[in-house]
Amino acid sequence: MVSGERDTIFMERALALAEKGQGQASPNPLVGAVIVSGDRIVGEGYHAGPWRDHAEIDAMKDALRRAGGLEGEPGDGPAPLSGEELAGTTMYVTLEPCCTYGRTPPCTSALIAAGFGRVVVGAVDPSPEVNGRGLERLREAGIQVDLAEGELARRLKRQNNGLRKSVATGLPFVTYKYAMTLDGRVATDTGDSRWISGPESRELVHRWRAWSDAVLVGTGTLRRDDPSLTARAVACQRQPLRVAIDPELSITGEAALVKTAGEGPVLLICGPEVTAARRAEVEAWGLETAVTTRDGVGRLGPEAVARLLAARGVQTVLMEGGPRLAGSWWAAGLIDKVATFVCPQVVSGLENHAPLIGAGSQAITDCVPLREIEVERIGSDVLISGYSKEPF
Repeated sequence: MVSGERDTIFMERALALAEKGQGQASPNPLVGAVIVSGDRIVGEGYHAGPWRDHAEIDAMKDALRRAGGLEGEPGDGPAPLSGEELAGTTMYVTLEPCCTYGRTPPCTSALIAAGFGRVVVGAVDPSPEVNGRGLERLREAGIQVDLAEGELARRLKRQNNGLRKSVATGLPFVTYKYAMTLDGRVATDTGDSRWISGPESRELVHRWRAWSDAVLVGTGTLRRDDPSLTARAVACQRQPLRVAIDPELSITGEAALVKTAGEGPVLLICGPEVTAARRAEVEAWGLETAVTTRDGVGRLGPEAVARLLAARGVQTVLMEGGPRLAGSWWAAGLIDKVATFVCPQVVSGLENHAPLIGAGSQAITDCVPLREIEVERIGSDVLISGYSKEPF
């Protein structure tokens, strides 16, 4: 069991290291690792993406580089460590070490060969090929294995929401983000919404795009805002898949998604009645198209769309609009997190421009309470976020 301030401090450090893989690691999970000798950190690492060292190996290499004097200056960090001294040290790793051959050899074999005395694990890897087997192999080799519990364990699970939901349900983890005025509106009566949020909030959203596998909008947003959906003015290793639900495939060649097709992949999801000729025309612009079924009320079914994205390896989706699209996905139980920028403006008006439009609760007692609420000041805005479900 992980217990005490010492374990918490080192696991918090591993958690922070894992964040360095945001926007790079997918479809692999975020993982951070810290090697400790006594009360000193002697090696650190994180997973930077497919075909790159796993966090455990990265941390071990870091420890050996420090031992060889290849990094750092005297007095600017923890004492160096010789290769032999890895034996008996403790590794803190945010996710269960892998125990199978994939793009890289199993980390459990490396940990056993190095002679670690203790491995502290943040969360079990839910992948069917791992799911506790890595912990078993370490214990069978005589290594003490402890697993995080309580609030710390919950946070460690949250770090890989996409992986965990994908394994548990076959569906991507969906975050619905929107900005609204103090009077609860996401647009004026004319539909204008640029800009409700401040520049700091918009910069944060661009960072979220860079960290997401896909960004999703519906026909209304496509026509009204003509978005490009790229991550801009932030560090971005790869652009997200830009997805627009366009049932009739009504996009024009002048749309921003077409003009920026060379900057990153674009997927338009349409209905089965769209002709092959029309799809070919759109694909000639550099976009991809996919067909899915309509539901009982004529919409492209939210779950069908979600499964289509999951089949492409999408684990995390940032939904950016609009209220009707979000309302249908919320009603289908497909939105896992809500992130709301509440902005210091009052618009007023007669039209219904609420953030979620669709069949809702008839009584307050029937509402869905969000959990794990966080409140943060972003420039002049206030960001309120919460989850609709427990961690998977």
